[in-house]
Amino acid sequence: MIAIVDYGLGNIKNIERAIHHLGFEAVLTDDSEVIRSSSHIVLPGVGHFKDAMQALKQSGLDKVLIELQNSKPFIGICLGMQLMFDHSAEGDSNGLGIIPGKVVPIKTTYPVPHLGWNNLESEHPLLNQDVYFIHSYYVQTEAPIIATADYGLPITAIVQAQNKIGIQFHPEKSGDYGLEILNQALKGGFIDD
Repeated sequence: MIAIVDYGLGNIKNIERAIHHLGFEAVLTDDSEVIRSSSHIVLPGVGHFKDAMQALKQSGLDKVLIELQNSKPFIGICLGMQLMFDHSAEGDSNGLGIIPGKVVPIKTTYPVPHLGWNNLESEHPLLNQDVYFIHSYYVQTEAPIIATADYGLPITAIVQAQNKIGIQFHPEKSGDYGLEILNQALKGGFIDD
């Protein structure tokens, strides 16, 4: 069973529907024991980085996620991806620190937030179509970047570090193609072992 972490912020119902549509069993939960017993962890999120980290800390879920980071597939989506990193300029806040890197403002001549459909650029054969983004900050990391999107600068769209996958866009809002990407992430990701 997949644990979708419910910490009071995020697009959790849409993620839950998408995962069920793909045929997986999933539960929305803030129960640390349910998360510990799950097969996968999915950390969604929409909103402000500092608020999200405060919610995770107040519930104690931050410690649970850090504890379990290497024991099962861990997928962060949108803000959930950003929370996996060391630090964000949004609210000058530390993240979970489970993938090295930082979250910085998008500085481009294009309008911010990066809102709407944009094409993925990747060597992976699945990652070559438009997906739906909405964000004002993006990740800079030395971890393997699997896909980017051009928005006047290369936006990190998917990153994978061993069992940990970050997806900046919303696969659940990206039609059948987004569901294919989410399915691939749940089945082990984009790097061949």
